[in-house]
Amino acid sequence: MKKLAMLFTGLIMVSVLTGCASNYVMTTKSGDVIVSQGKPELDEDTGMMSYTDKAGDRRQINKDDIKEMIAE
Repeated sequence: MKKLAMLFTGLIMVSVLTGCASNYVMTTKSGDVIVSQGKPELDEDTGMMSYTDKAGDRRQINKDDIKEMIAE
């Protein structure tokens, strides 16, 4: 019974971590497609979206340049 409970707990933890690590696809008004690792963060003061690209580099884009953003 303990093994079953541990397995169930492990599966829940993996599911939660997988949900947090989803990629986002942003389409810009100019037609470019940007894939980010994790959810981009908006800086309300500057209006810039910060995200991590496929290579692991931290980048920023103006939120007004983003046409659409969806979770992958």
